[in-house]
Amino acid sequence: MKNQFSIRNAKQSDFDAIIALDQFGPKGDKTDYWRGIFDHYVRGGRKDRLFLVAETDEAIVGFIVGEVRAWEFGSPPCGWVFALLVQPDAREMGIGKRMFDEISNRLKEAGVTTVRTMVERDNKLTMSFFRSLGLRTGKYIELEKTID
Repeated sequence: MKNQFSIRNAKQSDFDAIIALDQFGPKGDKTDYWRGIFDHYVRGGRKDRLFLVAETDEAIVGFIVGEVRAWEFGSPPCGWVFALLVQPDAREMGIGKRMFDEISNRLKEAGVTTVRTMVERDNKLTMSFFRSLGLRTGKYIELEKTID
């Protein structure tokens, strides 16, 4: 795998590549989920909804998805990153960091000064990655309850 890659907005024609990449994420067929995400983020053409891909000459090797969310539970508008994936053999080349930096810059251009994400507490790899980018526990705490 080459160390050179570029980051660009996702296009409708990237759909199959995203489905293929998703096999490296949490298991399960999420084709319908990604179809909805593409409809909302790729076709929308809004600067507050972002779907970026990282590609080499050969293929798409990563993606990141985020948006501006406003006033949830009294929080001022902020950026949220809710999906980030880099193909395993393309990791440790700076792709995830560059995608995060790019989406952060675009979210800032959309008018926010804070970016958030959620990470499963036991996912040490993802937690370590986001912490290496400077993300820390924020002023809001996620609470959840299993519904019987």
